[in-house]
Amino acid sequence: MKNKNILELCLAHGLGGLELFVASCYENFSSKATCKVVVAPGTKLDNYLENIDKFHIQRNKLFPFIPALQLAKYIDENDIDIVHFHWTRDIITAVLAKVLSKKKPKLVQSRHMRMTRFKDDFYHKWLYKNIDMMHAVTLQVKEQLEKFIPSEIRPKIGMVYLGVKASKIDEVKVAELKKQYNLKDEFIVGIVGRIEEGKGQYKVIEALYALKDLDIKVLIVGSAMDEEYLKTLQDKVSDLGLKDKVIFTGFTKDVDEYMQCFDVNILATENETFGLVVVEAMVNRVPMIATNKGGPLEIIEDGADGLLFDGSINDLAEKIELLYKNKDLKESISKAGYLKAREKFDWDKQLDKLYKAMI
Repeated sequence: MKNKNILELCLAHGLGGLELFVASCYENFSSKATCKVVVAPGTKLDNYLENIDKFHIQRNKLFPFIPALQLAKYIDENDIDIVHFHWTRDIITAVLAKVLSKKKPKLVQSRHMRMTRFKDDFYHKWLYKNIDMMHAVTLQVKEQLEKFIPSEIRPKIGMVYLGVKASKIDEVKVAELKKQYNLKDEFIVGIVGRIEEGKGQYKVIEALYALKDLDIKVLIVGSAMDEEYLKTLQDKVSDLGLKDKVIFTGFTKDVDEYMQCFDVNILATENETFGLVVVEAMVNRVPMIATNKGGPLEIIEDGADGLLFDGSINDLAEKIELLYKNKDLKESISKAGYLKAREKFDWDKQLDKLYKAMI
């Protein structure tokens, strides 16, 4: 049997865990099969995938047949067997392309977001009837898909956690970062991700204010999706008198090296579906504090390999202070988190499971 030709589709404009997973799928699947990538031109994902051959189409909300026709032609020209898409808004483009193509490829959707309402209207029934498989990134998402998609049109559903690579650290880069940001013996709290209100950077800033008498600095790593919101955060830092304690680094590809500067990493999202940054921190031997909802509940055993907080600023401050004052707990969580990340969330193992399920 010939190797399958796989197409990774993602027209999203951001660069978070979903988009980085597209890059991971391409990298891993390319070692097993012929793999193509379709992205929107000029997006952060397009720029991130800088040295590979990509096909560009632009999402068209009003006239979805236009990008679907372009995609259908590309599918047929490249003999694509499987279209693997990730962004929920790409569902209409993918389904229409399948219908319009001669090849009629298998459609697989990785579902990175929660599903909260029934998909039993005519439109959604037509869409899901044309999808062959859905990949849920957590057990919670799998349960939601089974609950909200009617059984008679529900695609095959598989659950595979996302995975991370064991980090290969550039120690020279780490030293450069510490020098660049004048990091010495302070306790460094990090938060990595897009700068937007839902990611909760403001909670970390306010928790720092509650702990202002301790020797703590915060590194906020990520690009701003909304410059106005970034300015709001910067003004908050200034108003609270924390300008010498909070550093906004902007976007970086060197996430592992930044994490080597952290004493703890925070996920402050109110309800993260999975939380790739959680396992990224764990594999970097950085203790993790995450909100006690959604994906982190399936990753972290509270008090053993990470800490969970209730979403409030007071509880977040208490958890940070706990690690600040308890070096033994910090080290035990670091070690246990690393071992769990290697055993349960290994990049190669998880993507191999997904690949086998897809084909």
